[in-house]
Amino acid sequence: MLRNNIAVQIVAVFVCVIALLAVFVCITGYNQFTHSVATQYEDCAYNTARTAATMIPPELLTGGIAGAEFQMRFKMLNDEWERLADTQDATFIYLIRPDKSDYNHIKFFLSIMNSSANYERYPSGYVRKTTNDEYRREYREICENGKKMSTIFRDKGDSETGHHITVMIPIKTPNSEAVDWILCVQRQMERLNFYRKSYVRHVAFAAALILVFILTVYGVYFGRVLIVPLKKIAAEAMRFAGEHTEPESPLGNEIKSQNEIGQLARTVDAMESQVLSYIDDITQITKEKEQIKAELSIAAQIQLSMLPREFPARKEFEIFATMTPAKEVGGDFYDFFTVDDDHIALVMADVSGKGVPAALFMAISKSLIRTRTQMGGTPSEILADVNNRLCEINDADLFVTVWLGILELSTGKITASNAGHEYPAIYRKGEGYTLFRTKQSPAVATMPGIRFRGSEFTLNPGDNLCIYTDGVAEATNISEELYGTERMLDALNHTQGMTAEEILRALKKSVDDFTGEAPQFDDITMLALKFYGKRD
Repeated sequence: MLRNNIAVQIVAVFVCVIALLAVFVCITGYNQFTHSVATQYEDCAYNTARTAATMIPPELLTGGIAGAEFQMRFKMLNDEWERLADTQDATFIYLIRPDKSDYNHIKFFLSIMNSSANYERYPSGYVRKTTNDEYRREYREICENGKKMSTIFRDKGDSETGHHITVMIPIKTPNSEAVDWILCVQRQMERLNFYRKSYVRHVAFAAALILVFILTVYGVYFGRVLIVPLKKIAAEAMRFAGEHTEPESPLGNEIKSQNEIGQLARTVDAMESQVLSYIDDITQITKEKEQIKAELSIAAQIQLSMLPREFPARKEFEIFATMTPAKEVGGDFYDFFTVDDDHIALVMADVSGKGVPAALFMAISKSLIRTRTQMGGTPSEILADVNNRLCEINDADLFVTVWLGILELSTGKITASNAGHEYPAIYRKGEGYTLFRTKQSPAVATMPGIRFRGSEFTLNPGDNLCIYTDGVAEATNISEELYGTERMLDALNHTQGMTAEEILRALKKSVDDFTGEAPQFDDITMLALKFYGKRD
């Protein structure tokens, strides 16, 4: 009988041993490979999540901005995340707010997918039931127990989302220690599934060859061609997952075969190189951001140093001014200086735009106005000359609104010109503050050859003058209401008996109380002058 044939028995035993060995090798390699690659997927998803978190403007989460500004920043964040998702091969990036009462529901703030995905994205504000108890448990661990990262691995796949890994990190509301938001990154793992299936097919094929060619095929294929390379790949994958450093020798130098194992080795080499390059890029970007922040801080100090900060104590008048930029550097400026023994010039201006370009244009405009005023002439003539000079160098198409007045100390007479600026507020003794409305001229630097209108009014002893930029009247609260000139005049009318400095501090407090937590969109610049007249 065949079962008593020793050759058959040997073959049968050997086949069983080979089959068991094949199963053992398959399971071991399968698990090591799955763990190593899944770890890399997890690291990449986590790095993507951390990068996405740095892109979130804090104002979006606090509700400090609204309206068009909110929509603009929301769209910018959406576009940045879409680019990040395409670059990092992330299927979904989404920011949610779980219901902390029972974690049965989540509310989406923003969800995006990469351009190759065809899943449904959720609109902002969409509320959805939590997927399952595993997600519910992880949400609770993050929000209540301070867990820094959670990972959900869907190795078996899903009818809707397929093989994927989801990494979650906490996002704290600015100025709060509470975790109110969770940022999630989902990456598909179809390539892992493909490689695993490919691996199983090749092991099965190798086992069939071993059964046919017995010892020869077994020794050659399993020992040298499959097991050793896979162990090297798995070992390198685990090493890289733990160290994130370049290998002493790339896998492609050790595994030179052109089959799938060699392709896998070269793929792992390429993946490690890409991850290291990505880490270097993120590090460089972080350094550049810190450098820009430091340079902007220095620019802000230089800008503030250009504005008068010493307020002279004169018997004819008392003066004080402030400037609060909306960004690190702004475009508003004020100035006051002596023209001659009986005249002082008062300047309040607002450059279009924000940031460094506006600050540079502000510095040039301020210097030109002061220099030209010292040469003499009416405010209308001065602004006409300054306008022509600025038009010659205005490649950035900026412009500046200016109120320029020259006060004659002996009479209180002010000769002024208003180039598209806010109307000054004048306090008449016993009457309160009102706006001095005159016909305005176009803003400076809009076009050459403009003739600017002039106006005159007189300050009597005991009268006050307040000039300001549109950042005061156009300050907005979270309900998108404007502060307006009526509230400004009402606040000023409650400052009788105060010094010039106290007047401006009271007005700024009124603006701050009105806007509350809403962010400051524009520079706020103000100047107050109390006129006493000539004294013996």
